[in-house]
Amino acid sequence: MASALTSRQAEELHKSIIAYLSAHNLPDSAAALRTELNLGEEIFDAATAKKYETLLEKKWTSVVRLQKKACRKGWECRMIMDLESRNSALQSELDNLTPSALSKRSKDPASWLPRHPPRHVLESHRNVVNCVAFHPVFSSVATGSDDYTIKIWDWEEGELERTIKGHTRAVLDVDFGGPRGGTLLASCSSDLMIKLWDPSDDYKNIRTLPGHDHSVSAVRFIPSSGNLLVSASRDKTLKIWDVTTGYCVKTLEGHAGWVRDVSPSFDGRFLFSTGDDQTGRLWDISGQTAEIKMTMIGHEHYNECCAIAPPSSYQHLATLAGLKKPPPATSPAEFMATGSRDKTIKLWDSRGQCLKTLVGHDNWIRAVLFHPGGKYLLSVSDDKSLRCWDLTQEGRCVKVLADVHEHFVASVRWAPSVIKTAAADANGPNGEANATPSKAQPASAGPEAQIRCVIATVGVDWKLRIFAN
Repeated sequence: MASALTSRQAEELHKSIIAYLSAHNLPDSAAALRTELNLGEEIFDAATAKKYETLLEKKWTSVVRLQKKACRKGWECRMIMDLESRNSALQSELDNLTPSALSKRSKDPASWLPRHPPRHVLESHRNVVNCVAFHPVFSSVATGSDDYTIKIWDWEEGELERTIKGHTRAVLDVDFGGPRGGTLLASCSSDLMIKLWDPSDDYKNIRTLPGHDHSVSAVRFIPSSGNLLVSASRDKTLKIWDVTTGYCVKTLEGHAGWVRDVSPSFDGRFLFSTGDDQTGRLWDISGQTAEIKMTMIGHEHYNECCAIAPPSSYQHLATLAGLKKPPPATSPAEFMATGSRDKTIKLWDSRGQCLKTLVGHDNWIRAVLFHPGGKYLLSVSDDKSLRCWDLTQEGRCVKVLADVHEHFVASVRWAPSVIKTAAADANGPNGEANATPSKAQPASAGPEAQIRCVIATVGVDWKLRIFAN
């Protein structure tokens, strides 16, 4: 084996070891080493031994000091890199806060992001608020709580309109949608039930849908179907319901654990679901039987939430996917996102490839949503913050609203875009826009869709917060 030391360095090392052994009352070991190295008295006398006696200890302690210094230097380098990253984010934030940038953003709904303070902080629930949903046309917003109730608020006026009672356990999710001109409110609960309420008839409970064998975690009306609703449950299944008859028309089995969230595509052909098996699953429900088109694997803890990207974001996500041009806007479910208890958000394409992992939250991710303008992804977390990720900058976090709530943030929803009156085919008999956009024109991307700059968050502090332009 080749020595890393020069002959002179090796000689000094040998003399240092012999001197160290002699000084520490190990004469036999010192003598044995001298014999093997042929160091007689004429070469290694008492004066030489005295000279090298403490050299080995000095060298050793200097190595330890260098190691400590290197560790300290490494820590300082990491701190400097972290500060530089934070400084860059703050500089970007300052750049976006210039009068010209703010003026431009306020005039362009596609670039609007929420900011402190909220327009309204609304209180009435007597326990954790789990979910929130906007009426597709009117200024009504619904919230569901662990206090077993649903509350309807006017988000423009900041007033409570009514309290709906009917569930016998915590209300876990709510959603507006349904047939044209006949918007319904759906709710689901730990009592295993899904309930349908009619806003046009004082939110009368018109139907109850039993069928799940455990808590129902999420409900979403399926766009373009008019009468279909999907639910996700702790019984590991998803169910598709016909709201006009109350019958379950399909049961989707494939997840190996609690299904916590589900998101339908804008044309109603696909569903994206996620849950405790740490996967995201893309389902094709356009045929007689539902099929798993792709399974996304990569998270390291239970997944809490998911969302399908609108076509308006395709141009930005296509770059991350390495595509030369984005998919056509008429193509559904090309990209999606999942949020997990592993504190990360992952962006996926329909082939199951993880395009990007977004790191920044300090606790479980509770909800994710795509900005209807397509440029941003928003997320909320148990770290009490709302974060905005810029998809044009490879998912860089460009805005953090800290302390959005006084406790964990449970959910976030964006007010649905309003279809302008010119789109006559999208209006009901009373001029009410359909809650489920047509197949040819997704509400989040169509040329006649008007983005409403309003979002709502709810949390463990029992409050509803409204952020509006």
